[in-house]
Order: sequence, then structure tokens, then C-alpha cells
Amino acid sequence: MGLTIFSVMIGFIFVLQSATPFLLRRTIAFGVTIPESHTEDATIASFKKTYAVTIFITGLILLIAYFTWANTSSLTEEKIILTGLAIQFGIIFLSMGLYFYFHAKTTRLKRDNEWGSHLKQVRIADLAIRTKDEMLPSFLYALPMIITTGLIAYTATQYSSIPSMIPIHWGPSGQPDAFSPKTPFSVIALLLILLVIQGMMLGINAFTKKSGIKLNAAKRKTSQVQQLSFRKYTSWLLFMTSVLTTVLLGFLQLTTIHEDLGNAALMLALPLGFLLITLITTAIYAFKVGQSGSRIDAAVEEDILAGITDFDDDKYWKAGIFYVNKDDSSIFVEKRFGVGWTINMGNPIGYVILFLPLLLILTITFLL
Repeated sequence: MGLTIFSVMIGFIFVLQSATPFLLRRTIAFGVTIPESHTEDATIASFKKTYAVTIFITGLILLIAYFTWANTSSLTEEKIILTGLAIQFGIIFLSMGLYFYFHAKTTRLKRDNEWGSHLKQVRIADLAIRTKDEMLPSFLYALPMIITTGLIAYTATQYSSIPSMIPIHWGPSGQPDAFSPKTPFSVIALLLILLVIQGMMLGINAFTKKSGIKLNAAKRKTSQVQQLSFRKYTSWLLFMTSVLTTVLLGFLQLTTIHEDLGNAALMLALPLGFLLITLITTAIYAFKVGQSGSRIDAAVEEDILAGITDFDDDKYWKAGIFYVNKDDSSIFVEKRFGVGWTINMGNPIGYVILFLPLLLILTITFLL
């Protein structure tokens, strides 16, 4: 089972990574702002193609080698898992290396050719657009937290019948492979971690709703439709992830209380189903929506404005990835390379959202 799970994850990672340059706004290439008039530049196109082909072919070769090696050798499950993890990190490190290489080349290309130097930089602010925002209300994200709180109360009522050893980790087959002695804390530790995750998703949605909506100065109508679609579908994807995580961890908690609840087939199918649904919906979201809704067909009549370009905020993007702007009140901003949102590291609240959940989860794990 470990081989199947890690093969699927490796395939997902290298396909998505290789497609990333084509899922972004046309006016962003490897973290660099490109004027609308240069989005079809042949050199930029060759950078994207080289990046994509290198990642795809390397990932495909590694996947075939991994699958063949695991099926023709007598290996332990642990060795298969560790090798699968190493390949995943290898593909990510390769994509990061290529990204930084082409980021530097794109920056130099833009500077040497003085792209945008003769254009007027415009920052669009549409005050009416927020009334059309269809992101999910944050209270919906509190519903899974209510279920988790109920599970904590139910666990307390069943404390006396819970086994003396509590599972704290589950392997690829869905079976527990690590345990901790039963205490009032250990029996609800998994649910506390789930509450932290749910709280983090609620916070992300709440702060994302307040983030700025950036419109394309040259294609205002088109970008408005795309931006609203991007925000709506991102919100739905996040909510679905919160619900799926609640189902998975909530079920594992119930099997801790009632050992005969989950048979071997169900324990195997549940985490595998969670993984497949998450990967498939993420892939559909990425390829159908794209970053900033760039793959959404707006179907509106657009009068493309000449002589203007978006405000060039490259100076706030360190290496084209890390956004650091103390003057921007947004805590979350759209990614420059990848699909989704990233934190404004110039806002102290961003550090709290980034590190507090991680610290809480590590603390709960340490106390077990």
C-alpha cells in the first residue's frame, strides 16, 4: 500500500510542478512582473518550456525507477516509504533550483530590455467589487469545530472503556503503529490537533476575505471575473479540506474508543480515499482555475488599454516568493509561483498564523 500511495503522490507532485508556470497570471513569470505587451515574449516562453520539460521528464523517470525497483526487490515497507519521501523532496528541490535560476534570468531580461519603463504604472482599486465576492462566510468553518468539540465530550463520557494504550500514529495501511499510555490528555490529543487545524483554516479564510483584490490595469473586466472566481473556488477548496480532515481524524478517534468499529478494509480505504479526493480536487482546482483565476474564461468584452501596466511591486517579493510589505494591511496575498495564497511576512499577524498552529501541534505531540 505504501508503494501505491507514494507513487500517486510522486506523480501528482511532478505533474503539478511542471505545469506551474502555465497556471499563473500571464503578467507574472518566475516571480517577476511582466508588462502585458511582453507576455508572449519568446525567451520567457522558452524558460517556461525548459522548466516544465525538465521537471516532467525527471519526475517520470524517477517514478518508473521507483516503481520498478520496489516491485523487483525484497524491501521492507519502511524502506519503500523513506525512498518515496526522498524522491518527493528531490523533485521539490529540483523545481526550486530551476525556479531560482529562471527567476534570475527573467529579472535580468526585464532589466536589460527596460520592460515597462515607458508605461504608466497603475494600481486599480474597485470599491464595489467586494459586494460581488462569493467567498464562503467564516462561520461555516466553525461547524467542523463544533463536531470536534462534541467528539471531545463523547470521548470524556467513554473514558473508562477506552483501552489502556492509545494509538498516536497510523501507517499507510490505516493500522495504528505507535501508541501512548491512556491519560485524560492522550485520549483527546488527536482531537486537539484537529481543532488547531480547523482553527487555522478558519483564520485563513477570514483573513483572506479581507485581503486586497488586485485587478489587471490593462484588462480590468476580465481580471475582475477571474479574481472573484479564484477567491470563491479557493474558499470552497479550503472548506472541503477542513471537512475531509474532520471526517478522517474523527473516524480515527472513534476507532480508538470502539476498537471493533473499523475493519481492515475500511481502515485502508478511508485514508486512501482522503488522499485521492484531496489530490484530485486540488488538481482540478489548479488546472481549471489557475492562479488569480487565470484559466477562467471570463467571456466579457474587453477594451484593452494601451500605455499602462500594473503597479510593479517586485521590490516587495524577495526572490519572487516571499512577500514582505509593512505598508500592505493584507495578511494573505496571492502566490507568485504556485496556486493559492501566501503570507505577507511584513505583517506580524502573519507570523502568528504561520507559527502558532505549528507550535501548538508540536507541543501536543511532545506531551504525549
